[in-house]
Amino acid sequence: MSPALAILFEHPRWFAPLFAALERRGIAFTTLSPGTAFDPADPHPPAPLVLNRVAMSAFLREPEHPIFWVQALLARWEAGGARVLNGTAAFAVDASKARQLALLASLGLAIPATRVVHRAADAVAAAAKIGFPLLVKANIGGAGAGIARFDTLDALRAAVADRALPSSIDGVLLVQEVVPARGGIVTRLETLDRRFLYAITIEGAGSFDLCPADACAAPGSGIVMRAAEPDAALRSAAERVAQAAALDLGGVEVMIDDRDGTPRFYDINALSNFVANPLDVLGWDPHERLVDRIAVWLKEAAA
Repeated sequence: MSPALAILFEHPRWFAPLFAALERRGIAFTTLSPGTAFDPADPHPPAPLVLNRVAMSAFLREPEHPIFWVQALLARWEAGGARVLNGTAAFAVDASKARQLALLASLGLAIPATRVVHRAADAVAAAAKIGFPLLVKANIGGAGAGIARFDTLDALRAAVADRALPSSIDGVLLVQEVVPARGGIVTRLETLDRRFLYAITIEGAGSFDLCPADACAAPGSGIVMRAAEPDAALRSAAERVAQAAALDLGGVEVMIDDRDGTPRFYDINALSNFVANPLDVLGWDPHERLVDRIAVWLKEAAA
């Protein structure tokens, strides 16, 4: 009999702690890689419960990345009756920074001033609405990829002329103000089943690479991550975002604008691969909480 849980993933290392936690608890599962063809006429999902762990940064590891292929695959599995955790709705939000910002703003949360363009040449006119310094971001980046800072209009114009702007695999770019984060700190709030799970502060990230699974484990990164206790308003905001974005598990990132003290939300991440070295950073392992919830989801899927 096939396991009732299937995990779709492509990163070679991130999910070893989850697999180990499942094995310790005696929960059977099968792993799937987005490396085979699927039949769109086949109505049978691989398991009643599917956990989607395909990251937007997949394009950094595989030139022929699976991101859009996975969108179609998850939709087919959902149509076949599977409960897909972080399914098509969450994956669609994860795959668009523009959509994330629109969702955040629709919830009444402050975001960095931003303009979304689909032609590199339009970045210059968008910059006039934003001012300098600014960032140009790929709509689908992943792990901090596809972000460039510009301090002057001349520098931006030169990058446009030289075709040196960041590129996004969907052709969409964001022109966004540089928000002076108070203390140089951003906060990532993780949620599980739409509820606050934990938070960490991230300090010293000069390269934009804030991936918690990698950054604090990389020797010499200069990035410091600490457990945090955000106030009730930030916790509530993260939970409202998780609900609106259909995140079964996911992170929300926010910084305090040093100009006026406003919390500005700027990123929703449906790939909660959790912080590296959680026992050192948090004092406990969030994978155990995730496995607790997976056990409940399995019972619900079998009902």
